Amino acid sequence: MKSPAQEGATAIDPAAQTWPPPRQAWYAVGIMTVALMFNFLDRGILTLLIEPIKRDMGLTDTQVSLVVGFAFIAFYVIVGFPIARLVDRFSRRLILGLGIAMWSGMTAMCGLAQNFWHLFAARVGVGIGEACNGPATFSLMADLFPKEKLPKAISVLNMGFAYGQGIALLVGGTVIGAVSNLPEITLPLLGQVRPWQLTFFAVGLPGLIVAALMSTVKEPVRRGTLVPTGGAKAPPDQIPVREVMRYLIDHRAAYIPMFLGLAVQGIMIIGTIAWTPSFFIRTHGWDIAKFGQVFGLILMFIMPLGLMFGGWLAEHLAKKGYHDANMRIVVVVSALIFPTLVAMPLVADPWVAIALLALQNFIAAWQFGPQNAAFQVITPNRMRGQVTALFLFLFNFVGFGLGPTFIAVITDYVFGSENQLRYALALAALVMEPLAVYIFWKGMKPYGEIVARG
Repeated sequence: MKSPAQEGATAIDPAAQTWPPPRQAWYAVGIMTVALMFNFLDRGILTLLIEPIKRDMGLTDTQVSLVVGFAFIAFYVIVGFPIARLVDRFSRRLILGLGIAMWSGMTAMCGLAQNFWHLFAARVGVGIGEACNGPATFSLMADLFPKEKLPKAISVLNMGFAYGQGIALLVGGTVIGAVSNLPEITLPLLGQVRPWQLTFFAVGLPGLIVAALMSTVKEPVRRGTLVPTGGAKAPPDQIPVREVMRYLIDHRAAYIPMFLGLAVQGIMIIGTIAWTPSFFIRTHGWDIAKFGQVFGLILMFIMPLGLMFGGWLAEHLAKKGYHDANMRIVVVVSALIFPTLVAMPLVADPWVAIALLALQNFIAAWQFGPQNAAFQVITPNRMRGQVTALFLFLFNFVGFGLGPTFIAVITDYVFGSENQLRYALALAALVMEPLAVYIFWKGMKPYGEIVARG
């Protein structure tokens, strides 16, 4: 059944319009990839700083988890959907540029924190800025590339994630190791500044340059919008929220597993990412610098290979006639990483754990491009920002909001000791990942049917 906004209307055939020149499209991808790199650099550096922040502020694991997770998404929940509504109507590059400036400035503000609530408030600001990123970026991507090339383009975009996290760990770990031996310094107006506070300044402020570079990206023509047929009145530029919800309900057999599976898996993945540095410190006696250098190299050299392979595989399967190619890859990847998630924290040798971590990240990267592309392919243009906001809301609210705390609560209240973190990581994987596999599998066939109908 069609909603009122869709009556007498049909989606524009993307093939009937000229796509942006490859040079223009890939330039935009390049800038957005750098933006995404700073996005995850700003996020990732905090996980390396957990131990010194915890020591200097006298925080518990649960308090730290609230700063890492809940504070980040607190206002993301409030502003994310309204911003997505703006993305579906106004300049996406402007919205993205303002968001980059916001989260970069607030990351630097984390360096001014003197207590738990200061740090909490700054992380809220980071969340507000990053609420602009996903809806604007993925809506732009869907208008820069045809659907068969979109998974590969998004895989390239996600190199920003790999390099952002990698630099946060590799360079951040090295810098932290160096500045940790420095005494506290006194700055005008700021007073005494600790080494971890200087690190926030160093990673936050350069993002303001990237925000300015967004002004050089050309806004592409919107594609896949609803147009009138048979004399019907043209749908409004801004589709009412009730019509977006009706569209999702009409296609719930595909969307619910995609959203729910993402939420369940997000708890596991984000919780693991947040606590892996502390796991190596507590269980294997490593320091921050050593872990950052080793794992940073994995993210910068191993994960990009997985990203490119996943993009190629999705395009290859689509050419072979698999309409469910994007979701098929998500299901397979989710199943393959399960053994590594359970085994990694339990093995006795830290280098075996690192090898499992490398394998886990290589395979997990296969799904990043196809999973993001899956939402864009089956969603009309003027709904993409809002659907992406819902997608990212679940990933951030459930993943970042609950993931770190989920692991911390198991550590504190099930096993009763911070030194039992390894068992908390394994137990969380044992429970959550098989559930995610099943949920994704339930959505694979309905998704393929929607793609097949065009």
